[in-house]
Amino acid sequence: MTQVLLPVADGSEDIETVTLIDVLRRADIQVTVASVMAQPTLTLARGTRLIADTCLAELDPEHAFEIIVLPGGMPGAEHLRDSLDLAERLHRQRRGDGWIGAICAAPGVVLAPLDLVQGYVVTGYPAFQAALVEAGGHLSRQPVVEDGKLVTSQGPATAMAFALHLVGLLVDEATERRIAEGLLTDVMGF
Repeated sequence: MTQVLLPVADGSEDIETVTLIDVLRRADIQVTVASVMAQPTLTLARGTRLIADTCLAELDPEHAFEIIVLPGGMPGAEHLRDSLDLAERLHRQRRGDGWIGAICAAPGVVLAPLDLVQGYVVTGYPAFQAALVEAGGHLSRQPVVEDGKLVTSQGPATAMAFALHLVGLLVDEATERRIAEGLLTDVMGF
């Protein structure tokens, strides 16, 4: 079964976090929601309370995931950036040629300072796009961008397209289409 690590923190973006969990699980992808905080109970950026499956510190550091996906939101992205455990996992993921995904503030606030965007075509929330360029990324204005094994997206309104794109990558395009149709994204023009 495909396994995804979704690190979260106090202040992670509500829509992005919940949309990623929901859409990926609809595709029968095993999503491990792991708090980088000391406790699994979190308050997201807009006040949504979330209980993570576990704390990141409790996961086997050698456990391999097909992709690590980072939601944005502030100060959630800063908490993700400041997690040494997460930084090591992201670098190991890159060294192992695994997928990394990030949306909204996460590409600029987490991946750029960790030197994980240099040379890649990337996008992110407009307020954090300068950090991507400064870190050597090549900025795209597209809502979802895939380059190599890095997938980035712009923000809350693109969370559904981002999550569906991940389903296409991790499972297949037929499953992506089936889930998109069930969610009525064709009606919305996604």
